[in-house]
Order: sequence, then C-alpha cells, then structure tokens
Amino acid sequence: MIEISETGRTWLLSGPTSSYALRVTDEDELTHLHWGPRIALADAEALAAHPGPQYWPFESPLDGYEEYPVEGGPRFVRPALSVRTDERRGTEWRFETYETDGDELRLRFLDAGLGITLHYRMRHDVVERWVTLVNEGPAVEVLRADSATWTLPERDGWRLSQLHGRWAAESRLVRTDLTYGEKVIGSRRGHTGHQHLPWVALDEEATEERGEVFGCALAWSGSWRIAVAQLPDARVQITGGAGYDDSGLVRLASGESFVTPVFAGLWSDGGFGGASRAWHAYQRAYVIPDAEQDRPVLYNSWEATEFDISEEQQRALARRAAAMGVELFVVDDGWFGARTSDRAGLGDWTPNVDRFPAGLKPLADDVHALGMQFGIWVEPEMVNPDSELYRAHPDWVQFQPGRRRTELRNQLVLNLAREDVQEYLWERLDELLSSAPIDYVKWDFNRCFTDAGWPDEPYPQRLWVDHVHALYGLLDRLRSAHPGVAFESCSGGGGRIDLGIMARTDQVWTSDNTDPLDRLALQHGFSQLHPARVMAAWVTDSPNTQLNGRVSSLRFRFVSAMAGVLGVGGDLTEWSEEELAEAREWVELYKEIRPVVQRGDLYRLRAPEGGLSAVQYVHGDRAVVLAWLQAQRHGEPVGSVRLRGLDPTAVYECLETGEVHRGAVLLHQGLRTGLRGDLDAAVFRLRRM
Repeated sequence: MIEISETGRTWLLSGPTSSYALRVTDEDELTHLHWGPRIALADAEALAAHPGPQYWPFESPLDGYEEYPVEGGPRFVRPALSVRTDERRGTEWRFETYETDGDELRLRFLDAGLGITLHYRMRHDVVERWVTLVNEGPAVEVLRADSATWTLPERDGWRLSQLHGRWAAESRLVRTDLTYGEKVIGSRRGHTGHQHLPWVALDEEATEERGEVFGCALAWSGSWRIAVAQLPDARVQITGGAGYDDSGLVRLASGESFVTPVFAGLWSDGGFGGASRAWHAYQRAYVIPDAEQDRPVLYNSWEATEFDISEEQQRALARRAAAMGVELFVVDDGWFGARTSDRAGLGDWTPNVDRFPAGLKPLADDVHALGMQFGIWVEPEMVNPDSELYRAHPDWVQFQPGRRRTELRNQLVLNLAREDVQEYLWERLDELLSSAPIDYVKWDFNRCFTDAGWPDEPYPQRLWVDHVHALYGLLDRLRSAHPGVAFESCSGGGGRIDLGIMARTDQVWTSDNTDPLDRLALQHGFSQLHPARVMAAWVTDSPNTQLNGRVSSLRFRFVSAMAGVLGVGGDLTEWSEEELAEAREWVELYKEIRPVVQRGDLYRLRAPEGGLSAVQYVHGDRAVVLAWLQAQRHGEPVGSVRLRGLDPTAVYECLETGEVHRGAVLLHQGLRTGLRGDLDAAVFRLRRM
C-alpha cells in the first residue's frame, strides 16, 4: 500500500507489519524518514515536520539522512550515484514529479539531461528498490550507480551479520559488532562469488526469535559491492549495487538508459528466525519460478563416473536410481564434444559420438521409461582452448591485447556481452534441448573473470555488466522456448547464488561440499536468507573420498540432505543391496515430508555448534523436525529440542513414536530425540490431531 501526503512530497509504503517513509524537502533534498514497524501517514508527516539536525562546518546536514546520496555538493558519505561528462562530474539534481503504478512508487529527478528515477515497491514486508537512468543530453559515463542506500534508525549499538566463505565452505554465518567506519563486502570476480553472499543484516540485541532485524539482499549475479557505514554521529547506512569499484559501469549516449538491479530490504521484529521466514515467503511468492511445485529427488552421475562415462554405464546407474525411487536422473560433465577430461570440449555442445552414437535421445527415452525425468550438465559461458569453438573464434573470449590469456581449470571465459556469442549459445542450446526429451539443465560456471578485456570495444568495461544481462536474457529466452525444462544454478558449488539468478532458475547447487557434517553449518548460513525449496543437497559415498575421508552412516547423510532439495550423488554400483534398500526407505520418507520442508516455515531450533542441532518446518497442520548429534561425551545427556510454530492449545501425534504431545509441552519443555553417540540423526513427523 502506498500513501501520499497532500503536499505530494511525503510517501509511505506499508506491508503487513512494516512501513517505509521518505520525503522531498522544499530544497529538493530527498530524505529518509522511517523504516521499521507499521506507522500511519500522519506519523510520517510528523517525522517530516521535525527540524533538521544541527551540524558543524566540518560535517554535512545531509550525511546519514539522505535517501540516495549522490556525488557533489555538501556530502561526504560514499555516493550511491557517481557520473561524469566531458565537462563535469557529479550530480546536482532537482525533483521533477512522482507517479504510482499499482504497488510501485517512482520518484523522478533531473540533472541537466540525465533523468534519475528511484523505484520503490513493497512486497509482503520486503521493500524492493532500484534506479533507472535515462540520458537525453551529452554522453555521460556512469562510474557508479548503486541500487539503494538504506538508512537505519538511531540505536545504542549495532551488530552486523554476513555470510562469508570460500569454495566448498560457503555461506558461513558470522556476527560482529559494527564499529565506526566502513565494512565493505563484495565480489570483483565477475560472478556472485563463493566468498560472500550479497546479504547483510543488522540488529541491536536480537535473538533467533525476538528483536528487530534489518536485512538487505542484492539481486545481481556479477561483481557487486555492499558497504555498511557507521558515520561519525553513529548513524548507519547500507549502500549496495552492481560492480565492485567505481571504474565505470556503462557509458550512456543520448537516448540510452541503464537500470540497476533490485536491492531489497526487510525489517522484522521476530528475530533472525522471523526475518528468515519473511525472506523465504517473499522468494517463494515473488522470486522463484514455479515455487509452488515441489522439486524432485534427483540422482547425479558425476561422483560415480566423473569423465569416464558411456551410454550403457549411465543406463545401469539409471536402473539403480529408479529402483531407489529417484525422480530425476542427471548426466553430468563428459557427454559432449571431446570431453574426456577438463582439458577439452567446452563450447562444443553436441553429444560425443563415441559415447552417445545416436545422441542423447535413446538414453533420455530409457530414463523416461524407468519413470524418471532426464537432465544434463552444461557450462555455456566457458570454452576450452582445445575445442572446435575456440579454434574457429579465438576472439570470442575475454582477453587483453598483448597479454597472456589466463587459463583456470584449463578454460577461458566467453565474452557473453558480444551479440554473436549470445546468438551462438542460443542456437546450440535451443538445438540441444530440442534434440531429446530433456527436463533439467545443471548450468555451471567454473572460473572467475581475470583478463576481462574486449578489444576494439570503445567502452570495454561494459562487459562486466553486459555479461550478466546477456546471461539473464539467454536463460529467459530458453525458459520461454522450453517451458518444461528446469534449470539449476551452479558455480563450482555456491559461487552464483543471489536473488537475480534465483528469479531464473528452479534451484541452486549450494556447495561442492557434500560432507553431511560440514553441510549443517553451511545450510544454517544459507537458510538465513534463502528457503529450503531451492537448496540442493546430496547424499554421497562414505568415506567421503571427494573431500575429507569422513565416515558417516547412511542415516546421517540422508537426514542432513533432507533439509533441502534431496539428491543422491554416490556410486550406486558400489552400494550394497542393504544400502540400496535403506536408501529407498529414506527417499520414500522424504517424498512424504517434502511439501512441509520445501513449502513450510523454517525454525532453526539449535545451531550446529558441536553437539545437538535441529531444524523444524511447519506447514498447515504438519510439522517436521530434523535433528543431528555431532558427538556425545561419556555420560553426557542429550537435551530436548524446544519446538516452535505450534498451537499451544492443540494436540500433536508423533508418527515415529506414536506418542501424543500437548503443543504447550513441546513449545516449553521440548521433544526428546533419543540420539546418542557420534553422527546420529533422526526425523520426527508431527501431525495436529
């Protein structure tokens, strides 16, 4: 809901529990008024009537109060907008008008020939913000155009939450006190990156279920930056957008425009858990395609075969997967071109004639006959120097003239900003998806930008932004042409996870780390922002020869992976009949609880900090608890887990034990898990009677 004052210079956006207010002063200064619990328009107008802050000559009356700081004038904070022409640099804008379109508010400003529109949209309690630049004057270079600056209310102190990591150890949650100065996170790698997810949260003294939490998440899959600044007067602002530095995003000729990605913000007074549930509900309702459809249980052949694959070998794995109850069979790397290792074949997206003489269709038909969907792995944005594509078009990659072309994983990055590269990939992928009944594509991205050059392009910096837009356009075009195909975003695991890629894919590959114990901390961090509905999680072999050699039971591996979208990735030809039979029981159990896990509200009952940890999902009259015990010392009792989200006046039956529990007892005294020893796990299904 959008409310506007009679003067037309104060605006209030409200969701179910929160409001966001701003105003333009008589001097055309756009100032922030309120972000927090729901208020009335009269409250926003009262805030607008307050006198401005006092300031000294060495400080600015705008810093910390301005809604979207631009470069120039009496400002010293990090500018959200920095532009230059041949004659001048900076912005001296004036307010032109506002307009509303449904649930969207647009505020239009003008600086000479540059039009600047700030967009606002409230969805549930999430505020979406972005900016449109339209140039009608001389050419202008956009050095920096952040999507939004978020201003927090005054508090005694702030704590910053972020998700950091590295390859195979992504999404690690860390919370630290915010101190004076700036905290900057981001990626200069050309993609979202394993090192940080584009999300931050700030709180004063919140717990998992109580207290105010302010969170921001960026919908962008390229290089990015979020800066959290505690200013000299202790006020806090968060600024973020595409691009890591201020070296330039685009050059706009007269008549050209640029639209920033969405930078979304959320206020919640339900603690970190309440904030997570609000983020999850927002993504299921507005971001994730077909979120009401539960994702199938998949089997991926990579760990069983790596590059040494054959059609008959894949059939043998498919038969075992089908007998286990798997619903989607995926052929990973090695099915195309001269791809017998990671040294050749990328870019040549046709089936290897020695391995698949008649193409993929015979195998796909057999997989369908077994009652499963069929999927494949691709990495379209990359090319091996040893490939037919590179030999024909060596100029299609990113490179700097006169410099060595850096190879990582024996591959180079295609310059997807080029229209001929875009068209080539569209033709090859469209032909591929039309050649066989393919239901699913695992879309990988296995190296970062290094030599990001574009010879003969007048403004080569644009490839950093245009690559991402081209990726989005290609995915959108393929989804439109092949609406029955689902896509998974992968980047060496969790290197491309953000709200931008999630709007175009059905799930994400969370990490290459499939160790069930390591995954608990990783999934705990991931859940701070993203829902289980998109979190792919695999059961793989034990010992875990891919990573750390840890030995774990099939029970522990399955219960760990059942916290998201369940998959299996081990070598099924080496599993015993007893293991296959047990696995089938776990798959059947997951299918029964899947609607609760993938669509339910998540409650993190106990964090994975060395002992007992647990999560709970609630959907309608059903609840599911997944519990894990990392280790137990001799004589040490294992405590109960207090549940959440239940009706205290209701009665619940536990389907595992047959016991009947009062809701109030489960909420206040907890549920005993019966776990013991090392690496034990259990699933509990509760149904309201």
